[in-house]
Amino acid sequence: MSIRCSTKSRRAVAAVSLAAALALAVTGCGTDGGGEKTKDAGSSPSSAPSKSSEEDKGAKQEDTAAGDNVDPNVKLAEVRGDGLTLVINQVKRDSGGFVTVQGELKNVSDRTRNSSGWEGAETSIVNANPNSVAGATLVDKASKKRYYVLRDTENRCLCTTGISPLAPSASTPIFMQFPAPPSTTAEVDFTLPTFATTSLKISG
Repeated sequence: MSIRCSTKSRRAVAAVSLAAALALAVTGCGTDGGGEKTKDAGSSPSSAPSKSSEEDKGAKQEDTAAGDNVDPNVKLAEVRGDGLTLVINQVKRDSGGFVTVQGELKNVSDRTRNSSGWEGAETSIVNANPNSVAGATLVDKASKKRYYVLRDTENRCLCTTGISPLAPSASTPIFMQFPAPPSTTAEVDFTLPTFATTSLKISG
């Protein structure tokens, strides 16, 4: 009788021990999961800087994007052409050796206007940059040198592309990036096909 009780007791103790071990194992797994969660939470700040870095990178590229840091109330020049006006708001020399021209095109006529001709006459540029302002140029009269809109190896311009037809009174911001003239050059002549030529002072 005592032997049977002892055996039952041992079995009960073993069962309790096994249950305790399983509970501990489950708790341990939960801790590992929590540890991974904590690790992930700890790694999230490292993702945040990378996002900030991308934002910073974007901020550095704002000079090449139309309208981001441009005061629309600043009017450096205004030219007309074929029922539209082009107002130049900023001409800035960048630290990377570029000059970025930013402005706004507005349809002042009573019918819809498109960007035909603004890409220039160079076939490879026209084909790679439909409905763009890739045909713009800067002329440094002092050095007697003409500067064209920058492009990559596939002839894609660093300028506004895909400009939709402008309905009457509609407007759109544009930008163009050129190689920078020498630092001694403070003024250049700007031309966009179908528009009159105007002189622009370079800032920066």
